[in-house]
Amino acid sequence: MNHPLLEKLETYYIRFKEIGQLITDPEVIQDMERYVRLTKEYKELETITRTADKFKAALLSVEESKDILLHEEDKELREMAEMEIEELEDKLPGMEQELKLLLVPADPDDSKNVILEIRGGTGGDEACLFAGDLFRMYAKFCERKGWKVEVTNANEGTAGGYKEIVASVTGKGVYGIMKYESGVHRVQRVPATETQGRVHTSAATVAVLPEAEAFEVEINEGAIKWDTFRSGGAGGQNVNKVESGVRLRYVWQNPNTGVAEEILIECTETRDQPKNKERALSRLRTFIYDKEHQKYIDDISAKRKTMVSTGDRSAKIRTYNYPQGRVTDHRINFTLYNLQAVMDGEIDEIIEKLQIEENTERLKESGL
Repeated sequence: MNHPLLEKLETYYIRFKEIGQLITDPEVIQDMERYVRLTKEYKELETITRTADKFKAALLSVEESKDILLHEEDKELREMAEMEIEELEDKLPGMEQELKLLLVPADPDDSKNVILEIRGGTGGDEACLFAGDLFRMYAKFCERKGWKVEVTNANEGTAGGYKEIVASVTGKGVYGIMKYESGVHRVQRVPATETQGRVHTSAATVAVLPEAEAFEVEINEGAIKWDTFRSGGAGGQNVNKVESGVRLRYVWQNPNTGVAEEILIECTETRDQPKNKERALSRLRTFIYDKEHQKYIDDISAKRKTMVSTGDRSAKIRTYNYPQGRVTDHRINFTLYNLQAVMDGEIDEIIEKLQIEENTERLKESGL
């Protein structure tokens, strides 16, 4: 059974067996960073080898059925063989495509949780209202996915919505799905304050950042300056009573540019000051990881002709047109005429189209 794709798989099987032995080694288990990294690689290789086994089994079944047609005279057996060949040959292209995508190196951040940041842009009060609409859209989408959304900081607009809102999203494979949402989102509609019924265009910026793990980012915690302040917390019952809100300041030097900058982060998510400190630290790690990771993202952007999930947050990626009830994703020129459903969190179809486009790009880059 010869197939060019199967020849590439031998090294994956060898590595899978090797890691299977390593993750049972007590010495490796004691090195948590190495153990976590190897366990993750083992799971990825397990998926590849299982998919490859299914593909090989299907190819072998086709060969055996073809052999029956060549050497078997029994009519019933020949008919069964023909049916199996037809059925499997319909499935093989999809199985091959699935295996090819697994062999293309995945974005190492795809399995991570995210920090979601939404900021009102041009358009004043209407931009803040739109930022609020986007947050509601993502909250509903995440709820349907079974993901947990926790607001860590919010600055409300004077007429409603948010000047800025930051939330953590935790669940399975969050970044691999949410990363497509980074960029500038535009809305075209008649604002509530518009007396003459004119359609205005406003914008909000969305940033989806992969949450950094503690061992990925080096922080000198002794150099962090902490402040506390009074915060309403959940339900606002402890307003002006407990200084549960935390603010950190940290001077960080960008290793890619050499430029030093002060990072300011506030967290008022809970009434528990230690928990707020822990979450502020998590956001600091994520911010630094994102900045240091930007060179990797820029390199991907330079290679790709289309803009699917390159991380360019200044790019206008989507327009929500209320008068026409349509949503257009400009990266793939894809339009839906179900605006209300989209604003209620039904963005799956858009994301699936973006994933298909990116997978096509990845396969071209890999040469498979």
